[in-house]
Amino acid sequence: MTDLVLDTTFKGENYSITRLPKAEYENCIFENCNFSKANLSNSTFSECEFIDCDISNATLAEVTLKETLFKDCKLLGVNFQYCNTFILSFSFENCNLDFASFYSLKIRKTRFTNCKMSQVDFTNSEASEAIFDQCDLSAAIFSNTNLQKADFSSALNFSTDPEANVLKNAMFSKDNLAGLLTKYRISIH
Repeated sequence: MTDLVLDTTFKGENYSITRLPKAEYENCIFENCNFSKANLSNSTFSECEFIDCDISNATLAEVTLKETLFKDCKLLGVNFQYCNTFILSFSFENCNLDFASFYSLKIRKTRFTNCKMSQVDFTNSEASEAIFDQCDLSAAIFSNTNLQKADFSSALNFSTDPEANVLKNAMFSKDNLAGLLTKYRISIH
């Protein structure tokens, strides 16, 4: 039986050395904690907030994330595709997600706000209605990705092939349409 931890704030802890106890965490706040290369496997985070944490290269095998907020976090190389996909829901604000992977995940309506997302992998993902608000998507990988109704209107540096992805009713600004034409090697001034 897994322990249940409710309404607890964890500040300045280093879980890269000592593992965060495997448990169900509900309505908890993790602030300024180090989870770099930590093993979080089989833990559950429901309505939790991670604020100013380093979660880079953490192992998330079968981690449950329900309505979890990541704010001002460093999440370099995190493979979210290994999370438990049942009730998976999260949002990201002011995070560095470079080299993260959402491969084959259903992340409908996920909100990314002011995030650095260089070389993030969205291959085979269901990302319809996702919002990429002021996100830098340099070299992000969109292949066979469902981006119906996704909002790229303020996204920066993205490149996606309209023939290799579903873009019906996706939103773009007239200033960032060049990201849809990259494969054609057209010069736009």
